[in-house]
Amino acid sequence: MRHVTGRARRAGVALTAVLTWAGLLAGAAGCSGDGRSGLDGVLGKPPAPEDTIRVTPQDGTREVRPGQALRVRVPDGRLESVRVVKSQDAQETEVPGRISADGRSWRPADDRLALAARYTVDAVAVDGGGHRSARHTTFTTHVPEERFIGYVTPENRSTVGTGMIVSLEFSREIENRAAVERAVHVSAEPAVEVRPHWFGTSRLDFRPEHYWKPGTRVTVSLRLRDVEGAPGVYGLQHRTFSFSVGRHQVSLVDAADHTMQVRREGELLATVPITAGAPKTTTYNGKMVVTEMLELTRMNGATVGFKKKNGKGEYDIPDVPHAMRLTESGTFLHGNYWASPQSFGRVNLSHGCVGLRDVKGGGADTPAGWFFDRSLVGDVVEVVRSKDRTVAPDNGLGGWNMNWREWSAGSAVN
Repeated sequence: MRHVTGRARRAGVALTAVLTWAGLLAGAAGCSGDGRSGLDGVLGKPPAPEDTIRVTPQDGTREVRPGQALRVRVPDGRLESVRVVKSQDAQETEVPGRISADGRSWRPADDRLALAARYTVDAVAVDGGGHRSARHTTFTTHVPEERFIGYVTPENRSTVGTGMIVSLEFSREIENRAAVERAVHVSAEPAVEVRPHWFGTSRLDFRPEHYWKPGTRVTVSLRLRDVEGAPGVYGLQHRTFSFSVGRHQVSLVDAADHTMQVRREGELLATVPITAGAPKTTTYNGKMVVTEMLELTRMNGATVGFKKKNGKGEYDIPDVPHAMRLTESGTFLHGNYWASPQSFGRVNLSHGCVGLRDVKGGGADTPAGWFFDRSLVGDVVEVVRSKDRTVAPDNGLGGWNMNWREWSAGSAVN
């Protein structure tokens, strides 16, 4: 009997052990509230990294939109380090961000994700049980089909006259003008206030209240990349341009007196005889800026609306010398070799341009050659006493014909 009782006792102990482990395993079949299995908790096994460190967007996600938030967080414990790298246009840059004071979350300094980019997230955290985990995730962002860019005037690294206006022509119409305007920064050294003005939906100009001071360096920063200018249309550029302002020169054309006074730094350099627009084809009044300088160019009246009945231009001159563009509509200040020398200073006979005496091919010692050699893109030519209206502010760089209040009112941000 004692032998049988001993065997039964040993069997009872074994049965108790089996039942105890069965209970543990039964408890392990369900998940605990923090995402760990009951068995893992009992055995002290650390949780999976994806349970300890939560990253959004999720690992492997594609076509993430720029408005979606990038976040790294832990349900308990704390983050030790987070490193996020953006790969875009074959260049890798680290994304700045910060871990919160309680160590539970990380967010980038700039919430907006870049388009057409691959993001890599590497995070290390310690959970509430003291277990350290590391996680590596990646995701890619949306690649837009439609983009826009801005064409900048003046050219990068150029030296210009004091009347230059910074002008951006966009390749697409801009609906979200405020967002685009905020992405363009124009600064000057020495510092001066520079304000923007929109002309329509595809042109944005910048200027100070008064002409630039000689020696000023102007920097234009385009941060248009991934800015949504219109629904589904995003900017492409992330570039910086700069130019320098040269000496101050303003030339005053008196259409009634047939003269042009050339002043540099306020002092009169010369008074040059000119011929302006004829009575039926007058020259615009107002301040115009030289935007282009051509040693020789062809001028055909048909391109600016001066046509004969047969459709051909009223004039077609293939070799106009010393031509300086003043408006987009075709107003030039240029050398003229076909008019009688006696016309200059006496009569207006052009189709709206300002003509200076010259020779065919252009001469350095003619009035036109002399003025051309002393001019810069960005110089101001002001016409007065012509029997015509004032040039429109968006015809070329005519913005100086607006007062400061009118100009400032053209911002989309105000």
